[in-house]
Amino acid sequence: MSKEKIIKEMKQRVFEANLTLPELGLVKLTWGNVSEVNRELGIIVIKPSGVSYQIMSADQMVVTDLAGNLLEENSLKPSSDLPTHVVLYRDFPEISSVVHTHSTNAVMWAQANKDLEAYGTTHADSFYGPVPCTRQLTKDEVEESYEEHTGDVIVEEFRTRNINPLEVPGVLVSGHGPFTWGTTPMKAVENSLILDEICLMAKESEVINKQLTKLPPYLLDKHYLRKHGSEAYYGQ
Repeated sequence: MSKEKIIKEMKQRVFEANLTLPELGLVKLTWGNVSEVNRELGIIVIKPSGVSYQIMSADQMVVTDLAGNLLEENSLKPSSDLPTHVVLYRDFPEISSVVHTHSTNAVMWAQANKDLEAYGTTHADSFYGPVPCTRQLTKDEVEESYEEHTGDVIVEEFRTRNINPLEVPGVLVSGHGPFTWGTTPMKAVENSLILDEICLMAKESEVINKQLTKLPPYLLDKHYLRKHGSEAYYGQ
């Protein structure tokens, strides 16, 4: 397949995944973005900055190199979160797509500066343990290169805790909101939806029971591994 056709197909996938965000109630106004990487070609395709979902088109998706430099003439500006995506692609080589939203429930949790513990099997079906909340960025990090350092603190959290980004395909950036990822744009969007739902479930569960306990490890293992383990048996 030619490079031009690959890029055209990437633009279409990224466009469709971006449109799915408001359809799922994960994005209001223009508060979100999806990207996809092709490391073999050395390109990233991402949503343009500040363009309304109602008027956006596939050919407006922005193409950059792996450092975030524009590759097409007359291109729109890429999402302001592109430097965060660049860092995640650089340091998480297993992933192929990144999603960022300001979805209500996940933002609540990020603003609470708290890890999302695995309280139930809905969480365990997709996230193999707690979803971490990062530390706050420092004043110097914000002033120097805010979006790039947002990626850095995500990577820092996963490395410090020895978390596999494919087993926990999302994070809560303290005071900011969620980033999720996956092997395809639609899978990354699905992980954003799941993360927002389990944030709501956890919040309400903590209201119901102040002494809420975490899911036992054997039940966490059962639910995650039956879908994602080497001997997975969920689905057709």
